[in-house]
Amino acid sequence: MKSPLLSLPGAVPAEGADEGVAAHYGDLFREQRELAAGRAFVDLSHRGVLTVTGPDRLSWLHLLLTQHVSELPPQQAVEALVLSPNGHVEHALYLVDDGTTTWAHVEPGTLPALVEYLERMKFMYRVEITDATGQFAVVHLPAGSTAPITGAAAVRELPYGRDLFLPRAELAELAKGFGSPAGSWAYEALRIEGHRPRLGFETDHRTIPHEVDWLATAVHLNKGCYRGQETVARVHNLGKPPRRLVFLHLDGTEEVLPPHGSEIRLASEGPQSRPLGFVTSSARHHELGPVALALVKRNVPVDAVLLAGSVPATQDVVVAP
Repeated sequence: MKSPLLSLPGAVPAEGADEGVAAHYGDLFREQRELAAGRAFVDLSHRGVLTVTGPDRLSWLHLLLTQHVSELPPQQAVEALVLSPNGHVEHALYLVDDGTTTWAHVEPGTLPALVEYLERMKFMYRVEITDATGQFAVVHLPAGSTAPITGAAAVRELPYGRDLFLPRAELAELAKGFGSPAGSWAYEALRIEGHRPRLGFETDHRTIPHEVDWLATAVHLNKGCYRGQETVARVHNLGKPPRRLVFLHLDGTEEVLPPHGSEIRLASEGPQSRPLGFVTSSARHHELGPVALALVKRNVPVDAVLLAGSVPATQDVVVAP
């Protein structure tokens, strides 16, 4: 779904997973600085929007999700996952309930499969599931933004900003009051800096929540049964996830960023050595320079210099080994 904000001056369309919104508006580092200062906004209207209504919505979602939502207070934002029976991450939802409706946004392209799963799990519960992507769009305002949020159907308040659910037909008009636009490249750079995992980037078909630090934000360890809980409890009690997320400071002399999937190796063993993981996301940060997130084997030494593709990199611990 192509965003009307692509008509703004300087907008360059994004490709891949973020197709449909702007990658940047002509000045990547200025956009990052404005975003970090709370004077910009990010168009996330390519993300899927889900609504769940009905008197059983929270108790029903509580049975399906990794998060404790049965008594979720209105306006409290949470993250939640849907796991496979073996505990692998299948979906990531960014939720808020307004007292009558539960709102969520999800990664582009993932909503049809999520809706299909939820519909199969309705049984006799009094819930109504709606793909509301055609009616509502998501815009992100960073922490410190003083932009008015009138017109938003729902708002997720976060430590790093706000996610607004806006009427899609009014997106272009409402965005005029949000400050200067920042593209997906700027948003990704700050996401990587914040060590925030993204489904399909920091995850693959084998990912469990422990590996990417989703235990801290998207999993409630003291709630009742849900699909995949056995794996979550077992790995949490053992304390040994097979892989761990790391933040990489990349060698700034290299002109090319290692793309998603670039293999990680020990620099001391050279580019022909055994792969120990892969790059999940990379970006150019306005202060830190080139940075990345990567998934590596748990036993990779935390002080080891790595090769991300062909780029030397030092690591900061995100998930402790």
